[in-house]
Amino acid sequence: MIEDEIKRQTRGQFLRACRREPVDRTPIWIMRQAGRYLAEYRAIRARHSFLEMCKTPELACEITVQPVDVLGVDAAILFADILLPLEPAGLVIEFSEEQGPTILNPVRSTADVNALRIIEPDDCGYVLEAVRLVRKELAGRVPLIGFAGAPFTLASYVVEGGSTRLYRQCKTLMYNHPTVWHALMDKLADVVITYLNGQIEAGAQAVQVFDSWAGNLSPQDYREYVLPHSAKVFANLDHRVPHIHFAHQAGTMLELVKEAGGDVIGLDWRVEIDSAIRRLGDGVAVQGNLDPMVLFARPDVIREKVRHILARVGSRPGHIFNLGHGIHKDTPVEHVKELVRCVHDISGELHAKHSGDL
Repeated sequence: MIEDEIKRQTRGQFLRACRREPVDRTPIWIMRQAGRYLAEYRAIRARHSFLEMCKTPELACEITVQPVDVLGVDAAILFADILLPLEPAGLVIEFSEEQGPTILNPVRSTADVNALRIIEPDDCGYVLEAVRLVRKELAGRVPLIGFAGAPFTLASYVVEGGSTRLYRQCKTLMYNHPTVWHALMDKLADVVITYLNGQIEAGAQAVQVFDSWAGNLSPQDYREYVLPHSAKVFANLDHRVPHIHFAHQAGTMLELVKEAGGDVIGLDWRVEIDSAIRRLGDGVAVQGNLDPMVLFARPDVIREKVRHILARVGSRPGHIFNLGHGIHKDTPVEHVKELVRCVHDISGELHAKHSGDL
């Protein structure tokens, strides 16, 4: 009975932290934790294309659960891709190992925006089935996180036609044709809302919105061209589950990210976590924020960096440990296991100490 209670408490740490409730130890999961650094993933990838893995629920389920079994993380995140809901919206997407995604019919005019359709949940039925399979496979061991790209991050691919470092087409559309831009962002917000609410209805116990490229905007541009549409997403998500808002390289505008919405604000490593907490205030939990490159350092350095972050958070409830961005494909698996052990061990000691001081 005692062992069962310990297991129950452990799998509850992540959701309790999302709700800013006290925990016995800080929960940890890792962005891109289902990926190429794992031998188990590479074995599947050797036999299937990326899209086959995304669109085959049984494979997506197996890949999603791998890090839970291998690493002992406190949450699983669904294996999928942020561009998947754009296909049923009418965009033609090709994926290549070298160049990443390419959109063959980019959106750059009113006619292009009008041609986009608002998706229905079943348009990505394979994703919803993967969610159901993962929940069954996990059997309550840890919660499942669903996810989607934020409207701006989706727009950056949709307008540019693929990955970019300059965002020239994207910003030209924003500045020169704001009416077209806002119409596009409004449609993309509807896509994200439908997609994420479908995942929640299928069984996702939390959802994360990735605004991976928001940091390429000035605060003024974020406020004018992005914030209203991200706010629409968070206002219309199913509120039975926590919502995580991760805007990469957005340390200069954390207050605006919070204003856009989310129960948990993700932080990259470019801000000190205690400073970010003070700026965000008490209304949200935080997630982060170890530099992914630390995982190439010696185990004693990893432990030191983990202790630094946990000490800066202190006794404040509402912290989920994560990297400040996705894990690199060449990261040594043993170092990732050491990270998880360090977070659990050190945070357990710190939480016990803080509890004893009360």
